[in-house]
Amino acid sequence: MSAPGEELSQFDISTEEKDKLVAEVVRYVLFKTENNNGCPIKREELAQIITKRNYKQRNLPAYVIDEARSKLSSIFGYEMRELQRTRSSANQGRAAASQQADAKSYIIVSQLPDDIYKKFVENKNKSHVTGFTFVVIGIIHLAGGKITEENLWHHLRRLGLTETEESHPTFGNIKLALEAIVQQRYLQKEKVSGPEGYTVNYELAERALDGAVIERVKEYVIELVRQDGNNADVTN
Repeated sequence: MSAPGEELSQFDISTEEKDKLVAEVVRYVLFKTENNNGCPIKREELAQIITKRNYKQRNLPAYVIDEARSKLSSIFGYEMRELQRTRSSANQGRAAASQQADAKSYIIVSQLPDDIYKKFVENKNKSHVTGFTFVVIGIIHLAGGKITEENLWHHLRRLGLTETEESHPTFGNIKLALEAIVQQRYLQKEKVSGPEGYTVNYELAERALDGAVIERVKEYVIELVRQDGNNADVTN
C-alpha cells in the first residue's frame, strides 16, 4: 500500500493544493445537502470542482473525493454514501452504461448515535418533512413496496392530505412535497403503459430500502398497530 505522499506525487500537486481541493469538495457537499433538501449529489459535480482548476490528471478527482469522504467522517461525523439506483420491473432492460451513470451520486448520512444527533444536529424545523416521508414510505412498504398513484393518494386523503392542496399549513403544496421524496431517492416514480392508458406507480427506491430506514419504518408501523389495538380495547 502506498504512503499518502507517494500517492500524491503521481498527480504532481502539492499537499497544500490537495488540501484546498478536498476542503472545497467538503464545503460543496455540506452546502448542497443543506440547500437542496438532502437530494443526492452527482459525482460529476464534485469532479468539476477539481477539473475546473485545469488539473488534467485522470485519477485526481477520485483521489480527492475519497479524501473528502474521509474528512467528512472523521471531522463532521458523516458517511458520504454512494447510491446504487434500484430498477423497477418496468426498467430492467436499460443499458448497463445508464446503470453505471446513475450509480455515481452521493448522500451524507450521520454516523452519530441517535440521541446525540437528535440533541445537537437534528433540525426540529424540518421534523414535519421527516414525518411525511416516513408516512409515505410506510404506506408503500405495507403495500408490498409498490403502489399505484391512485391508491397512494387514496391513503393520503384518509390522512387529510389531498393532491389538490397547494397551501397546506404544514406541508405547503402536497404534490411538491411528494415529488421531493422522489428527488431525494426514497421513492422512484414510473409511468407504465397499459391497455387503458398510462398508470403511474410509486416504488421504494434505494434510500427507503436501506436497512436502518426499513427498521425504523417497521417500528413505526408496529407502534401504530399497537395504538390501534389499545384504542379498540378502550372502545370495547
